Amino acid sequence: MEIVVVGRHTEVAERFRRHAEDKLAKVQQLAPTVQRVDVEVTHENNPRLSEVRERVELTVRAKGPVVRAEAAADDRFGALDLAMDKLAHRLRRARDRRKDHRNHTVVPPVDVRPFDPLAHAAPEPAEQAPPTAPTTPGEAVETPLGDGDSPVVIRKKLHTAEPMTVDDALYEMEMVGHDFFLFVDVETARPSVAYRRRGWTYGVVALDTSCAGAEAVVEKSA
Repeated sequence: MEIVVVGRHTEVAERFRRHAEDKLAKVQQLAPTVQRVDVEVTHENNPRLSEVRERVELTVRAKGPVVRAEAAADDRFGALDLAMDKLAHRLRRARDRRKDHRNHTVVPPVDVRPFDPLAHAAPEPAEQAPPTAPTTPGEAVETPLGDGDSPVVIRKKLHTAEPMTVDDALYEMEMVGHDFFLFVDVETARPSVAYRRRGWTYGVVALDTSCAGAEAVVEKSA
């Protein structure tokens, strides 16, 4: 199991790296197929947020859905402990779900991204400007809004779209601890987003990409 610890806008001391590796060693007990665990540490410079100035995000990558947990505290060791508790709870849920579906046939995910011949072309050795959008799944790119004078920074991330049912989308949303989840509905083949409402209610919004307006936008941007 590979453990990768990175700091976002902050330095990560070797003492914290060793502590994180010791804490995450137990992940293999809950997820035997785990291949890699990403640990991202973020420091908040705003003094008004001193109680949550250290944020730790844990991402478990295994043969199955990505499981993620994050937490914030006044120090990164405490944030790591809180995130680890959430992660262990979600890993147990994932393990129990696998047991319930042990006798079910698993349909392999289908890559629904359109073929892009430019993505498969041999790159030309030339100096390029910093990317403004991610080009590979999992990659994140941060760019300033507008011409660069704005203090607003937009973080864009690319994900692989895998057709799934609404039930599976809600399950994966819970596994990453988000309030929404983007997916392709396996029944309609439409881009959709599941989101959390009040209590135990959820909502799903789908895009009809076959409408004339959407086709016009695609042709205009092409």
